[in-house]
Amino acid sequence: MNEAQPSPIAFLSPEESAEVDKALLSSSEKFLTRLTISSFRLLQTIAEQTGVSLDELTHTQIVAWFEKDGKIRREQGVDAAVLKW
Repeated sequence: MNEAQPSPIAFLSPEESAEVDKALLSSSEKFLTRLTISSFRLLQTIAEQTGVSLDELTHTQIVAWFEKDGKIRREQGVDAAVLKW
């Protein structure tokens, strides 16, 4: 029986990436802009899964979340983890 896999979280949409490309920014500024947008989305996901508001999220909770996601990836496979790398 095939269980439906949750769709992966998009931290930066193709449309957003295209908007960054159109911006009057240097290559390094475009990279940093994409990184910032996707990092913000990841922090929102971490806050939601941790059960705290984004404003209350601490570096300790972020580290713990990465440890947990890494453990899930190692034990259950990349498809079970949030980060797909």
